[in-house]
Amino acid sequence: MTSAANGPASGARAAHPDHLSHVIFITAAAAMGGFLFGYDSSVINGAVEAIRDRYDVGSGTLAQVIAIALIGCAIGAATAGRIADRIGRIRCMQIASVLFTVSAVGSALPFSLWDLAMWRVIGGFAIGMASVIGPAYIAEVSPSAYRGRLGSFQQAAIVIGIAVSQLVNYAILQIADGDQRGEILGLEAWQWMLGVEVVPAVLYGLLSFAIPESPRFLISVGKKGRARKILEEVEGKNVDLDARVAEIETAMHREHKSSFRDLLGSRFGFLPIVWVGIGLSLFQQLVGINVAFYYSATLWQSVGVNPSDSFFYSFTTSIINIIGTVIAMVLVDRVGRRPLVLVGSTGMAIALAVEAWAFSYDLVDGKLPSTQGVVALIAAHTFVLFFALSWGVVVWVFLGEMFPNRIRAAALGVAASAQWIANWSITASFPSLADWNLSGTYMIYTCFAVLSIPFVLKFVKETKGKALEEMG
Repeated sequence: MTSAANGPASGARAAHPDHLSHVIFITAAAAMGGFLFGYDSSVINGAVEAIRDRYDVGSGTLAQVIAIALIGCAIGAATAGRIADRIGRIRCMQIASVLFTVSAVGSALPFSLWDLAMWRVIGGFAIGMASVIGPAYIAEVSPSAYRGRLGSFQQAAIVIGIAVSQLVNYAILQIADGDQRGEILGLEAWQWMLGVEVVPAVLYGLLSFAIPESPRFLISVGKKGRARKILEEVEGKNVDLDARVAEIETAMHREHKSSFRDLLGSRFGFLPIVWVGIGLSLFQQLVGINVAFYYSATLWQSVGVNPSDSFFYSFTTSIINIIGTVIAMVLVDRVGRRPLVLVGSTGMAIALAVEAWAFSYDLVDGKLPSTQGVVALIAAHTFVLFFALSWGVVVWVFLGEMFPNRIRAAALGVAASAQWIANWSITASFPSLADWNLSGTYMIYTCFAVLSIPFVLKFVKETKGKALEEMG
């Protein structure tokens, strides 16, 4: 059915949909989960100091409240694959939409700190589900020739969600005269920041009713006729659809019925391909990228930037993030996945090392010396740019396409769960590490950026242009 020289007999590699705009709509609708992922993850940035003040908590407790959502993310990611394999990708999206909505309302109207933490965990569970289902679904409905660019929609949606959350936070802050605890229609400004998420959460749920189920899931539950129609929609009439259905079915039957045990190998716990996915997820987070989005406003204030300017710099960081993501979307199917992550690792390592140097200087009147302050700002934006044009996009593309069909959702769930655990460790540890030594903290992140280079060179294989049935 497949040969190394010729590819799949059905012509899957050359698949070209008759209506690419339809495939783009399907992908964009699924990527709304990524938008909510980015929005929910970053919106707390605007509320950090208000929550500290309202509940009178120290840095350690505050960090745990912020980071606790990531525990929900890890659980959601770990379970989403199994849920999606049982009830389908679309139903999973709809469940996530409900959880996002409930979390937004609860977070906006908390009775106490523990109450807020609980709603954050529920929102985290939804983020975890979206982080798994989005890439898996997009990979499964995308023609091979476009899969990298369409897979990039997930990360594009994440960075747009981050930027929009910060723009919304800034707008609400202006209405409240710059006070995070300023009252607007009976609620404090930070409550509105968290509550506005209801709008995209409901939209995500509505869009999920307008897109088709994954053809690979439909084949797995015996609905071949429906799967064939969807394959025709997304891959075009020039593909041998009967052969495509047969290829997908054959690939699925190469493994046993999907279970956690299918991810296990004989020597090192998980199968090697699962460990590679876990490694990609860990390195993506251990370079400290989410410090830039969870703590950016607080970080810049701590080195002497006034609160209004700190929100401005947080927003400009998001714009750089979007620009880098667009660059990755343009290049990912042209130059390949591996070259992008290697360039990104090199750029991040240099930028992080420069940040570490800048933060090594003592504050003068509560501010970094002018030269070091400018260098720190430039290096921070450079770091985000190199992350966005490489690891930010490419890891999600890799995770969506590198696993064999039959274990894709489950393996992606394990890898994404590892990613959220790493995210939690970075988020929860940063305030304490920063109090210890901010420069040393950035040197730790620099080391992980450097170590990611040999990891990619030795273990990560290029997936550009391959059909999903060729993976594994």
